[in-house]
Amino acid sequence: MNTDLHSQPLPASPGALAGLKVIELGQLIAGPFTGKTLGDMGADIIKVEPPGSGDPLRKWRMLHEGTSVWWAVQSRNKQSVAIDLREPQGRDIVRRLAKDADVLIENFRPGAMEKWGLSYESLSADNPGLIMCRISGFGQTGPYRDTPGFGVVGEAMGGLRHLTAEPGRVPVRVGVSIGDTLAALHATIGILSALHERSRNGGRGQVVDVALYEAVFNCMESLLPEYSAFGAVRQAAGSALPGITPSNAYPCTDGYVLVAGNGDSIFKRLMVRIGRQDLADDPDLAQNDGRAKQADRIDAAIGEFTQTRSIAEVLTALDEAEVPGGRIYSVADIAADPHYRARGMIQSAQTPTGLTVDMPGVVPILSRTPGSIRSTAPRLGQHTDDVLRAHGYSDSDIAALRANGVIA
Repeated sequence: MNTDLHSQPLPASPGALAGLKVIELGQLIAGPFTGKTLGDMGADIIKVEPPGSGDPLRKWRMLHEGTSVWWAVQSRNKQSVAIDLREPQGRDIVRRLAKDADVLIENFRPGAMEKWGLSYESLSADNPGLIMCRISGFGQTGPYRDTPGFGVVGEAMGGLRHLTAEPGRVPVRVGVSIGDTLAALHATIGILSALHERSRNGGRGQVVDVALYEAVFNCMESLLPEYSAFGAVRQAAGSALPGITPSNAYPCTDGYVLVAGNGDSIFKRLMVRIGRQDLADDPDLAQNDGRAKQADRIDAAIGEFTQTRSIAEVLTALDEAEVPGGRIYSVADIAADPHYRARGMIQSAQTPTGLTVDMPGVVPILSRTPGSIRSTAPRLGQHTDDVLRAHGYSDSDIAALRANGVIA
């Protein structure tokens, strides 16, 4: 699929959220990823950016002729309206946009919206059905609410960073902004839940409060109950998954292979395939709790099998035994993989400079109303005039606002 950022929206499925109007005030990752997710599913996203520089993400990571290629992914299916929120007239525009919106997303520090006169109480007075999604480092309440917090801080406080290391080594970060993305996905769940509740409760909206650290914490599986019940503090374990055996990375002649043989019947098939019938028949290893106690023994047996074979040979053996396994993909592996292509998980778009960029497809896939890339990422302020006209501003109003530096 080749598109142009300057083209009209692409003919595509309207999506499950067609007709949903969303105002996106956030910047960088968590708020805009929420908007992207809703936009992929058909929602109309009006992205408000500051005049001049726009969303800082436009300049993050690798740039092509001055604009980040990341921007093409994060801001697809959005309209860009450049408004200076420092100006009272700019905030008036947001209030007018919010009057007929279904959702407003913001990821400023708590108190910023109130300072601008854009609190939920103020906006919902004009639009009782409005759902405001508020994403912040530590939430809208609590002793840390005013503390600045990015995704990396949420990953650390949420418990993830403590586990991401080889034993005895310094904890490392995940190579992407996973805390922001987890917060965005939780925000999307919250918004959809609030929309469903609104449809059952007379059309009243509410606030969705998402904290970065809580989104990470919510994904930490048995971490807290194990500490509560046993006083156990889980430590970093490298590529292994402690207490679930076998699930690890094993050396091959040309790299590492991942083996997830932790189901009871799967474990038996794996042991038979690697020539360890003795382990397959050991009653102490029949269930996971027993295997977890002998993880080193089991890992050693699997490693003896893999270390003399290539990754491809090991994966063939695992497939024959119906044991889950896989290679560790680089982005080059992803781009070349036919399964990604067959599932529509790699799409292409063209930037205003003529650069064709591959980007992730729409997740999840809906059978009847699938999401789609209807339009690609906008230039800064590309839709300002159109959006303002649609909300009752005349051409003379727009000219005056632009002359005063309120819009761009």
